Amino acid sequence: MTGVTLQKAIKRYGDVQVIHGIDLQIEDGEFCVFVGPSGCGKSTLLRMIAGLEETTEGQMHIGTRDVTHMDPSERGVAMVFQTYALYPHMTVKENMGFGLKMNGVPKAEIDAKVKAASDVLKLDSYLDRKPAALSGGQRQRVAIGRAIVRGPEVFLFDEPLSNLDAELRVEMRVEIARLHKEIGATMIYVTHDQVEAMTLADKIVVLRLGKIEQVGAPLELYRNPDNKFVAGFIGSPAMNFLQGTVVEGGVEVPGLGRTVAVEATLPAAGTAVTLGIRPEHLEVQIGQGALKAELSEALGGVSYLHLDTPNGERIIVEERGDERASEGDTVDVTFEARRAMVFDASTEARIR
Repeated sequence: MTGVTLQKAIKRYGDVQVIHGIDLQIEDGEFCVFVGPSGCGKSTLLRMIAGLEETTEGQMHIGTRDVTHMDPSERGVAMVFQTYALYPHMTVKENMGFGLKMNGVPKAEIDAKVKAASDVLKLDSYLDRKPAALSGGQRQRVAIGRAIVRGPEVFLFDEPLSNLDAELRVEMRVEIARLHKEIGATMIYVTHDQVEAMTLADKIVVLRLGKIEQVGAPLELYRNPDNKFVAGFIGSPAMNFLQGTVVEGGVEVPGLGRTVAVEATLPAAGTAVTLGIRPEHLEVQIGQGALKAELSEALGGVSYLHLDTPNGERIIVEERGDERASEGDTVDVTFEARRAMVFDASTEARIR
């Protein structure tokens, strides 16, 4: 297995540039997740690595090889798509081994590789079935098995779980994490689901409009986002953002009706800023303050309380324990100063 290096990678479609000079190093054996909203360029970047999209400018290396203009078949990668793309008339065993068969690999070697992959993916009892007799999760495992038998240097996943229901997504997420630990391969995974990114990744690459916003370990991005976009994208529910103004002693926040102390080196008084605080870092005082509880989503061990502020901003609070606010309650919220983040209102950069 080996790593992947992108140097000033650019992609244009005619006069439209969609990938803007990406520099990225993915280490050998690393699980790297590209995440971002629809249209941010994450799938295009993955397809450039696969060779399915031509790199307009820049360089791309897999290990020590310059693969920038190599055909996909020469790059040593295997790709798992959103759609399973299984041959309906073939059995699981035939689907997994078909690529090797077309490349003239001896039957005994194909059988051995298919057996090894089916052992890893727990598909032994399904090898003689056809895709129509499999569940969605089993079909996706077959698609992954087809990639494994090729013995690639790098595995590429393009939103492989988006067609599955919620329960199967969790199951397959665990399967993919286990697979990575077992075979130790370099894996690059595209998703718009930040929960998948947080639970699977060694390294997350947050993309917006064809540019990298931040790269880091999941908890590093959660705890130390560089800007408002990353802070809002990483974490579920999303971070709350409230308008504020720098004053002596902290940030005056109209939505909370008070000045908030923060642990940051603030700019000059009068500067417009945005205060960010995560739902799980807020505490509710029922019967106090001027915030109105509009909705409470009770999920069992946790509830999400939706609050309206006097100036029309919205706040979500994560509540646990036995005593929780109800719809219609008047509440106040408090939080530790170290939990608050401050962002420049114009540039959205983090003020530390």
